[in-house]
Amino acid sequence: MDTAATREFLRAQMANRPESRLQDLCKALYQSTFGCGHLISDVAAAEQSIREELAAGVPSCRDIEPLDGLWDRVPLGILAGVLTPATLARAFALSAAMPREDTAALEARLDVLRALLAEGALPYNAAEAEAELARWQMAGYPACHHSADYRAAYHPAYRVLHRHYTHLLPLLETIDGALAAQERVLLAIEGGAAGGKTTLSRELSELYPDSAVFHADDFFLRPEQRTPERFAQPGGNMDRERLEAEVLVPLRRGEAAVYRPFDCGTMTLRPPVTVRPARLNIVEGAYSLHPSLEKYYDLSVFLDVTPETQRRRILSRNGAEWGQRFFERWIPLETAYFQETATVARCTLRLKEDV
Repeated sequence: MDTAATREFLRAQMANRPESRLQDLCKALYQSTFGCGHLISDVAAAEQSIREELAAGVPSCRDIEPLDGLWDRVPLGILAGVLTPATLARAFALSAAMPREDTAALEARLDVLRALLAEGALPYNAAEAEAELARWQMAGYPACHHSADYRAAYHPAYRVLHRHYTHLLPLLETIDGALAAQERVLLAIEGGAAGGKTTLSRELSELYPDSAVFHADDFFLRPEQRTPERFAQPGGNMDRERLEAEVLVPLRRGEAAVYRPFDCGTMTLRPPVTVRPARLNIVEGAYSLHPSLEKYYDLSVFLDVTPETQRRRILSRNGAEWGQRFFERWIPLETAYFQETATVARCTLRLKEDV
């Protein structure tokens, strides 16, 4: 925890919402520490709750409010656009399963609150505030509600999301907009090695139950295809012809994709697998948006990763020996492909490195 950041956060809370009472500050610190506060076991119920709040009137606020940590208050006003209550509810449920801090972290934040009270920097009686904090501690720090004054002044209507999912909201809005306009969507996830492409594809499959994921790694070149001429082509180290014929063309026709994944251990193709077309079809991996394949996709996203983060992740995932092969062989090929085909510029959306 950053004490200076917590002080600034509490000061900003009072400056932006002067009708806040002590329990509102406590709620903000509780959410900063524990996020949603509990697991969401019933996504349908979470969605219904959102819809019931919206029925009372869609809030006008669309500004996401960062909390003091890795959590954000996401106003229901964002649903005035194309993002659906179902997607927000699933993001809320997945956020609830994310790691959170502990009671010691909450108490450290409360110590900052006490210091501000002692300095007279907050408009509350210090002795009364300390008694209120002591009662909350004796009760075991249960989740607290906004005060009546806060609700009357600010009409809070939000869900607390982990910042990882807040980071994805522009992409989720783009996907929801496409799904509202057509029966089936094909999405390409591009980016460099260890950029989070596989992780994002898994998370999207959790957010969109009717989805199918295809991995560019399943379309590596077979040994006989690995010629100098092939590797000289931008993106030439993926069997894009097979990806096109076995996955993209059938999906565009609304037919099942039947393909044989490449086995890196044996350098051969495994037995065929069959995947039915879903509403959201995701192809993840570098070279998935090769210019010869671009026409098949409805959406595409490029994931940025800094060289420092990329190196750390590769060494952690692959070890020093295999990692060196990435640094000397595969990453230069990816970089050349991105530059020569203007991959970033061709993508619908670009996501900076996540928290």
